[in-house]
Amino acid sequence: MSSAQSRERWLLPLGLFILSVTWGYTWVLAKQALSFAPPFAFAAERSVGGALALFVALKLMGRPLKLIAPGATLAIGLAQITGFMALSTWALVEGGPGKTAVLIFTMPIWTLLIAWPILGERIRGTQWLAAASTLTGLLLIIEPWNMHTSLFSKFLGVTAALCWAIGTVLIKRLRARQPVDLLSLTTWQMLIGAVPLVLLAVVIPERPTDWSATYIGILAFMSVISTAMCWWLWITLLDRVPAWEASLSVLGTPVVAIVSARLTLGEDFSFGEVAGILLIGAGLALLSLIGWAASRRSAMK
Repeated sequence: MSSAQSRERWLLPLGLFILSVTWGYTWVLAKQALSFAPPFAFAAERSVGGALALFVALKLMGRPLKLIAPGATLAIGLAQITGFMALSTWALVEGGPGKTAVLIFTMPIWTLLIAWPILGERIRGTQWLAAASTLTGLLLIIEPWNMHTSLFSKFLGVTAALCWAIGTVLIKRLRARQPVDLLSLTTWQMLIGAVPLVLLAVVIPERPTDWSATYIGILAFMSVISTAMCWWLWITLLDRVPAWEASLSVLGTPVVAIVSARLTLGEDFSFGEVAGILLIGAGLALLSLIGWAASRRSAMK
């Protein structure tokens, strides 16, 4: 195995760990931010801040600023930024951070369904066992049979998940058709997706944002780390593995979100949540083992 392959083998799991932990705790921070700002204004401010941070990164790293494939990038930005950000933030207003994060991470289910006919991605062999374990764990946490929580919040969360899945498949299809710098793609999709969010924040009557020091701190973290850096990490991960595998790999995020929400709010875990977390962990571990075994086979050839 070359040094580049060895480095790649460790960088991807590290990036995935950073992504899961950061995005997981982001849901608690986002819920706190909504006490200072209304949902559409917060989504717009976060996205604009993320786009600015990414443009600065492009400039500092000397990456190309030119917009490649404007039509495809527009579709990705509208689905993955405008639709996802608006709906997920709105869902967070209606529901708690842990449950909302889990609903939104039904994304792998929709990605599996969409990627099969459009990208021709297939799940084979022991991959089915990993997929079944993670998705069953997700089902136990969501508890669709429990109708005590807001149906509207569930609808918003699942619709946000569908938007994210569509954006995920569109990115994979774009990268299969033509080369594009991943940081540049992340930047332009963020900027394009932020424009309708700004228009929504202006048009829809909402209370004004409370620009306190606490909110500015949360917004800075959400814009630079959670939005700019993590979306770039996500697109980079998506470029390395099949869409369905990348989607299942980030199922550690809702686990972090629900644990963070429970610790912050001092609530107890239900049996279903504990069982779901364990099944998701087992599925992710199996996915990692399958990937490790595949890389070992490739290195031995």
